[in-house]
Amino acid sequence: MMADNQAVGLSPCATPGTVCVLGIDLGTTSVKAALVVETAQGQIVTQSCSRETQAQADSPAAGAQGMEQDVQKIIKALNECLAAFPQEHLQRVSRIGISGQMHGVVFWKTNQGCKWAESGTGHTFQPGEVSHLITWQDGRCSSSFLSSLPQPQSHLSVATGFGCATIYWYLKNSPGFLKPFDAAGTIHDYVVAMLCDLERPLMSVQNAASWGYFNSRSKSWNTEILRESGFPLDLLPEVGDPGGIAGRMPHDWHGIPKGAEVGIALGDFQCSVYSCMTERTDAVLNISTSAQLTVPMPLGFQPPETPDSLSAVAYFPYFDGNYLAVAASLNGGNVLATFVDMLACWMAELGYDVLESRVYTQMINAALAQNATRLSICPTVFGERHMPEQLASVTSIAASELSLGHVTRALCHGIIQNLHSMLPFQHLKEAGVKRILGSGSALSRNDVLKQEVEKTFPLPVIYGKDVDAAVGAAMVMLHRR
Repeated sequence: MMADNQAVGLSPCATPGTVCVLGIDLGTTSVKAALVVETAQGQIVTQSCSRETQAQADSPAAGAQGMEQDVQKIIKALNECLAAFPQEHLQRVSRIGISGQMHGVVFWKTNQGCKWAESGTGHTFQPGEVSHLITWQDGRCSSSFLSSLPQPQSHLSVATGFGCATIYWYLKNSPGFLKPFDAAGTIHDYVVAMLCDLERPLMSVQNAASWGYFNSRSKSWNTEILRESGFPLDLLPEVGDPGGIAGRMPHDWHGIPKGAEVGIALGDFQCSVYSCMTERTDAVLNISTSAQLTVPMPLGFQPPETPDSLSAVAYFPYFDGNYLAVAASLNGGNVLATFVDMLACWMAELGYDVLESRVYTQMINAALAQNATRLSICPTVFGERHMPEQLASVTSIAASELSLGHVTRALCHGIIQNLHSMLPFQHLKEAGVKRILGSGSALSRNDVLKQEVEKTFPLPVIYGKDVDAAVGAAMVMLHRR
């Protein structure tokens, strides 16, 4: 996996004359970048870097239910990532693939979205007339608000945190907020628009579907439905196929040459899958901030024309017109992080300061010593899109099973059981799945979660692949002909 706060060095498999592709992923908590080259042995990651964004921002309009990030801090982390790469490697980059967190929305003013400036390594840009990023985790759209919105002509239901739902919320609750802006997109659409100096943002089918009110069959927005309800259609980006080119850079960027091709921004989930799925009989389990279990749908599959708001499985557009069946849970590593934060806060209230990293290590070790527990935890502290009102709960509490090991074991078990309830093992068998590829930072460093995966899904599970959306985004651009 990519190392935090450092760049991983050049592979000996990459010769100085090799053309590189830069992959970027603008994630929920960090920005990641990777330089990837094609060799006789396959794709090789020659450089990689990660920077935490620490971009969480207050949400004055939505209060505690809002979840926003400071775009200035995200771009700062991106600039730091690229500055960590050797100039001679960036100068060989001819294509850039960019992915990022889906569903979210950022607004900007055309021709004023960023400011370019000279730096020691070439041109860089800083955000200009740009709003905060309202992320996929945003909870401002209540169930009653969502039920008041028009029914989409799409196979995907609209949920809180989806771009179109957020725009509807502003129209109703703070219409003045939208007036300064005439463009919108995901955070990675924004970066692509700035790099290519696009007059109008260009969004992939993957990102458009994640916003809601988009028909994946016709590859078009539900313009009539949106127009009739007063939706500002001018904020909707144009849409292109994933893997297509958004444009060429009109100037250099961090030493990357002028004229480098920039791909249309892609979904981080699809890029993560692309970086590791090699067979159609693979399933991919990713647990990082959230959690996803996915299997490829048969070739030629088309999703239903109307959404099923109660279905736990969604069909995400992939590449070349194909789809992935995805159990996309809102509860993954963020649940464990919340638990660690709770323990650290309790300790602080008792007068003890402890590092959260130490709390995490100790609780995992305690759970490894506790193979099973009767304690039952439903971990949905963040709800689920198909059951937004369901919160977390603890049952079967016995006085003998209240140790840190019991509680941590039950919590990890609950996270995996929640995924299993959304996409059961039997469905994987019926789809012909022969193995599971395990990925994501929360899964890779947690042996308790791995044990629970193997108990719940009795299939071979392969860990340790370098699965990453930044690498996937670069691979998509490498494979483009």
